[in-house]
Amino acid sequence: MTPLARRNLSSALAIMNEEERWSHLVSLDEELLKGGVILSGWCSFIVREADTAFVKGAHLASILTAVSGIETYLRSEYAQSSKDRLFKLIEESPIDDGLKSDLHKLRKYRNKWVHVDDPWDDESLLESPENHERELEEMAFLGARLLRQMIYENPWI
Repeated sequence: MTPLARRNLSSALAIMNEEERWSHLVSLDEELLKGGVILSGWCSFIVREADTAFVKGAHLASILTAVSGIETYLRSEYAQSSKDRLFKLIEESPIDDGLKSDLHKLRKYRNKWVHVDDPWDDESLLESPENHERELEEMAFLGARLLRQMIYENPWI
């Protein structure tokens, strides 16, 4: 995505209020859900938490819980072992390669926030927090979509 396109997307995202964000999630549901799904109680709980964080604009929390929901779903559907890591769950699941690629992108982005290599290397965060906030918001939107793509990937009709 070009810097200008990223700026325009970020501007459009930032002006959405809570009601518009709920509407966005509903539109994703309408677009992606074909039939019905059965989710574990854990997965359903985590999806609700991810949705709440997304709607409230808690972008980092939204990303973290979306990835948790994705992992919980993959674990409930495809895990060979309770010790399988997210990377392996993604790689060994029978999902589209494009979706796998997007999931890895979100996973890697989440990892850079969860596993901060050098907490004192914070100059860019302190000098330009808006750049990180914009990126977090974009990834939160991606996370909301990917979470739904995963939990709706194997519907029953």
